[in-house]
Amino acid sequence: MSAGFKNFAEFWPYYLGEHAKPTTRALHFAGTGAGLLLTATALISGQYWLLLVALVCGYGPAWVGHFFVEKNRPATFRHPLWSLAADFRMFFFFITGRLSAELARHGIR
Repeated sequence: MSAGFKNFAEFWPYYLGEHAKPTTRALHFAGTGAGLLLTATALISGQYWLLLVALVCGYGPAWVGHFFVEKNRPATFRHPLWSLAADFRMFFFFITGRLSAELARHGIR
């Protein structure tokens, strides 16, 4: 079920399921964290070329996780905005220590 989502609430469990392996989630966390730090650095320093580096650092590890660990296609290709929102949500759940409970709530472990 990768198409036909009516809303983000329907997409979210699918997104979590596409990140079932801890290594994939760790690569996402590393990429998202690096991307956020580089974005902040670019905005604070005025070195806007760092925004391109932020994209590579953000998406690179995540796509490695999908292609080589999870062996699936990143949801970004079909649902770019919902994927970005879901990535930030997953990152937030991780840094607040609530990701395990959220995964369990959706039957992912």
